[in-house]
Amino acid sequence: MNKTALLQSLKQKGISQNILDAFLKVKREEFVPDNFKEYAYEDVAIPLEDGSSLSQPYTSAFMLSLLEPKQNQKILEIGSGSGFVLALLSEIIKNGKVYGLEINKGLSIKSRKLLEKDSNIEIINRSGFLGLPQFAPYDRILFSASCNDMRIPYNILDQLSNDGILVVPIRSSIFQIKKIDGKISQKEFPGFAFVPLKED
Repeated sequence: MNKTALLQSLKQKGISQNILDAFLKVKREEFVPDNFKEYAYEDVAIPLEDGSSLSQPYTSAFMLSLLEPKQNQKILEIGSGSGFVLALLSEIIKNGKVYGLEINKGLSIKSRKLLEKDSNIEIINRSGFLGLPQFAPYDRILFSASCNDMRIPYNILDQLSNDGILVVPIRSSIFQIKKIDGKISQKEFPGFAFVPLKED
């Protein structure tokens, strides 16, 4: 599959134009290991180092749809991996700010180098279990690795601003959690696969 075919496939699955535009502008091949470059525009997950992976494009696009990122927002991604989703988010939010937490030192160094020209993005090499309280609150929080249960996302809900949205994979489902007027609501979307969030 090439980039055009991938974008067509995402469009047919109902992905919105602002997310498609970000996929068009960000070069996924730059975030893929050399030996997997030919698969950059296949709709498959791609292994990175140390058990991490780059989610399949449809999964990333679907999670971004649930996240509903908007211009000028402040967003936290936990498990930012190769930096691909950070780049997509930066493209969508224009003049906002995106923080990436990545526990794997090698990946955090590589993604920082790839994205060093983007002043919207800051990547921090540490565990995402406690979120990133020093820059809270965030308009949006995205987990890009799965949690075993709701305890971890619920522990950092105080870092989500009012009217904020948190998107998190729990085992094989993706949950969209909204905080509106202090009330929490959640929706579940089953049928996905993710690498687990690492503690240390």
